[in-house]
Amino acid sequence: MRTAVQGPARGGRKGTRRHRAAALTATALAASLVLTACGSGGPGEESSDAALEVWVYQDASVTVQQAAVERFNEKSDIKAELVEVPGQNYQDKMRSAMGTPNAPDIFFNWGGGSIANFVEKDMLVDLTPELKKDTEFRDSFIPAILNEGKIDDKYYGIPMRGMQPVMLFYNKKVFKEAGVEPPKTWDDLLDLVDTFKKEGVTPFALAGTTPWTELMWVEYLLDRIGGAEVFDRIRGGDSSAWGDPAVLETARTIQDLVDRGAFGNKYQSVDYDSGAASTLLAKDKAAMFLMGSWEYSTQQSNNPDFAKSDLGWTTFPAMPDGKGDPRNVVGNPTNYWSVNSSLKGERREAAIEFLKTTAEEAYVKDMVENGEVPATTDAEEQLASHPAPDFALSAYDLALDAPSYTLSWDQALPAQQASPMLTNIQKLFNKQLDPEKFVDAMKALK
Repeated sequence: MRTAVQGPARGGRKGTRRHRAAALTATALAASLVLTACGSGGPGEESSDAALEVWVYQDASVTVQQAAVERFNEKSDIKAELVEVPGQNYQDKMRSAMGTPNAPDIFFNWGGGSIANFVEKDMLVDLTPELKKDTEFRDSFIPAILNEGKIDDKYYGIPMRGMQPVMLFYNKKVFKEAGVEPPKTWDDLLDLVDTFKKEGVTPFALAGTTPWTELMWVEYLLDRIGGAEVFDRIRGGDSSAWGDPAVLETARTIQDLVDRGAFGNKYQSVDYDSGAASTLLAKDKAAMFLMGSWEYSTQQSNNPDFAKSDLGWTTFPAMPDGKGDPRNVVGNPTNYWSVNSSLKGERREAAIEFLKTTAEEAYVKDMVENGEVPATTDAEEQLASHPAPDFALSAYDLALDAPSYTLSWDQALPAQQASPMLTNIQKLFNKQLDPEKFVDAMKALK
């Protein structure tokens, strides 16, 4: 699933949580000074005057991390140096560098499958003891999002960018013309499919040439039908969980939607990257679109009048007799900082203190001004100054109230499983695999 940021709209509401003070970097300074005074740590430790190399994905959000590095360097004896890595090559460069002398000390990642191999090879610092010791730092983050930085029940990532939940966007104008309301139940959703077909409007825009957009449907349906626990087992390495009855019911539901014409009859040729699916929604050709929260900024950039007046959003409905909590969310919880385990002594301490800058008020303020929705528990008040406060608060509350926030499967699973999984899902939507064969194909993923 792609990553991105968002955009504009209203007033604010009073925040109820306190801000984590910038005193954290003062703590970093104190720790650094004490450790420096006491001398270096163990064998193999690098010189304390070498800057910590911090790798970050190069995009428009990097200004937030640049400012954090500058604040950190003003107070810490051990400096940090930000290295912007072009996004197209980021994952490959990271995988190639880890375990070599060229590896970063701190690095951006997506959690889950993007770091699982590093954890397996003991290349990352287990941050669990620090989070247990510094409960103020731990409690700065929305629990469901912080927990996505866990592998094998240990924390290896600290949230450092905005949240990107998948939401159900809709066209207010076509809903008004049809005299209907956004769906609150699955039966509502099926009724809307019939209504919009009669109106000559495609019920749901779907970019069928871009399978990660189809993945969003599978993720939400499995969550609502079987609960978040089913995919938790899968990403935990239990491939037999693909045989859970909820997976088969999910597959059958997908093909039922296809048969009902929920996605129209041309979705297999609709592309996402060209903006074709988003345009269908904006030009009254489609009524709804299941997409990541970045759809708001996409519409704001490409169709500003539509974004301002007619773009609505809601949550994915519950399924009849489903086990999943309808407050659960799927998508990109956030991105994470992780620390290379080759760091020792005072340099490791300094790296961990650098991670704590992400919970500071100044960092959260910079994220909001950049159009992001922070993953911290104290962001509500600051979201009043977000370029799109109404939308930002909706996305924030969605994540804040979620008992479970499941990372997009193509990020959560190892690369060798993610690619064939997307192929199987595309074949399911195109009816090249029936539901039973789809389950068999998923069980075969290794």
